[in-house]
This record gives sequence, structure tokens and C-alpha cells, in this order.
Amino acid sequence: MKKTLFTGTVTAAALVAGAGFAAEGDTLKEVKQRGVLNCGVHTGLVGFAAPDSNGSWSGFDIAFCKALGAAVLGDQSKVKFVPLTGQTRFTALASGEVDVLARNTTWTFQRDTELKFDFLGVNYYDGQGFMVRKDLGVSSAKELDGATICVQTGTTTEMNLADYFKANSIKYQPVNIDTSSEGEQQYLAGACDAYTTDASGLASLRAAFADPENHVILPEIISKEPLGPLVRHGDNNWADIGRWTLYALIAAEEYGITSANIDELAKSSTNPEVQRILGTTDDLGKMVGLDAEWAKRAIKANGNYGEIFAATIGEQTPIGLARGLNAQWTQGGLMYAMPFR
Repeated sequence: MKKTLFTGTVTAAALVAGAGFAAEGDTLKEVKQRGVLNCGVHTGLVGFAAPDSNGSWSGFDIAFCKALGAAVLGDQSKVKFVPLTGQTRFTALASGEVDVLARNTTWTFQRDTELKFDFLGVNYYDGQGFMVRKDLGVSSAKELDGATICVQTGTTTEMNLADYFKANSIKYQPVNIDTSSEGEQQYLAGACDAYTTDASGLASLRAAFADPENHVILPEIISKEPLGPLVRHGDNNWADIGRWTLYALIAAEEYGITSANIDELAKSSTNPEVQRILGTTDDLGKMVGLDAEWAKRAIKANGNYGEIFAATIGEQTPIGLARGLNAQWTQGGLMYAMPFR
């Protein structure tokens, strides 16, 4: 789950210069005219975004893309998934190749300002960790003095790694990789003692191993990685649509709106907030150029936030992630939707 910082050859100025119409254009109009939402996603991370043998995409981030497609175009199938690496994702968004980026990307100051992107919110609170083979006999990242560590170049992961080892006065040898698949190959081939990325990414990679029980994710979390979808600066209405689609999924879980009961609640709920979310009163959609049932379609596509989490990366999946910080605010977590009113 890589997070490119753009300290390399691609500059922020180059991104902005290449944005063209996309930086100031009407993205909603473009998407409606095209009839397809172009969504930038991971090149392949099981549980978050990965194609099957038939080329059908699924995962936690894919579900957001489908929800946005359903909200804007009325059909969750009208989404084109554009696989992007950590190095190519920001250029693709800035240039208009994709309308939204939903690819395990950390919200940082530079990306929000200098690179001129708008984050729509946090859909997964994460942190960077380490994975090692069990037979290495290591139980803490602080025991990795002198280790070789696979890390994606040009990322915040790379910077966090350097900072952590420096702060703890231990040394390491980086093994530079460009993609998650390359890192997996290098790690399994024994080219590095440890693999570092977001803890959720480690869980996803380990779940795909032939022998996941022989690999250990160490307890240290060395950074804050608030992940979320993002769009270009300069189109506030499109950012509002994406942001409130995410909030609709989160709010639906809070208010008990599920893919199974959504039609019944639209008819019978007396909760004013539920009525506004589902478009039976107030018609919030007209404020952003959509119809009254945009949020209802977004939720119905793959369920509320909790349903999506459980189906793609939750404890009953091979990924096996607990809700933790990603639980609802009413359950001790940080997931909190702004009011629909």
C-alpha cells in the first residue's frame, strides 16, 4: 500500500502543468458525457483492489468506485478500473486520465497542497509495519539491526523506514522495489529479511502466500497512514460528490441502513437523517447536480461501510483485519460521517 511522496524525477510543477482541463473542468459533466467513471486503483492487492481470472475487479477500494459510479451514473457497472503503480498514480489523476484515485493513498500535507489534490476523507486508518519469516526468530522490529528490508522507492514508507531506524540507532540495508508484486517476489525469494508497508497491505500479501502461518507481522506500527480517495483541486462540486458518497456509506452503517433493508427503510423510516440520506425528503442531490436517490444507489451497490469492510478485508476473510480504529465512532473507532442536513 504505497504512498509516493514525489521526491524523485516527477515534480509537483510538472503534475500541475499537465493537468490541463482537468484542474478547472466540470468533472461531473465529463463523466456523464463519457458514460463511464474512470477510477484509479491498485495494480493488484487482494482485499483492496484485485482482478480475478476473468478480469473482474473486487475489493474494499473497488467498492467505493462502484458506489460513486452508482451515485453519478445510476449503475455501479459503469466504472473503468485503471491500475496504477505508486509512481504513476498522481500523474494519472492530475492529467485527467482518471476522475478519482481510490488506491490506498495516505493523506499528507504535500499531496493536499503542493500536488494540488483534495482528499475526500479517510476510508481506512492504517500504519506502517513489518513482516518477517517466522524462522527468522524476530519478535520486534528493533531486532532487525543489519537486516535487509524490501521497501518501495519514492514513498513515505521509505522515509518512515529511514526515520525509524535512525531514531532507534539501528542499521538496515534497503532492497528497493517498484510494485507490491515485485516486493512479494523478492521477499519470498529471500532477497530481503523483512518487508515493510502499511499493516493492512502486509495482511493482504500474507493472506495470498501458500504458507501464511510461516510469516509474522511484527507488533510495531511506526507511522500514521490515513488512507482515502482523492480528486484534483479546482472542482469543488466533484469533490463534494465524492466526499458525500463516502460519508453516505459510513452514515448508512451508523443508522442501520443495509443492502438488505434499504428499500424498506426508504418507504417506512421516520428518522429524518435516514430520510434525507435516502432521498425521501429534502432532495439533497440537487445541491450537487444529482438526483434525489444518488446516496441510496451508492449504498445499495455493495452495502454500507461495515458491509463492505466485512466482505472484503474483515475478520472472516483471508485478510482477517479487525475493525480497530475503523470502527464507528459509537463503537470506539474513528469512522464518523458529517451530518446530512
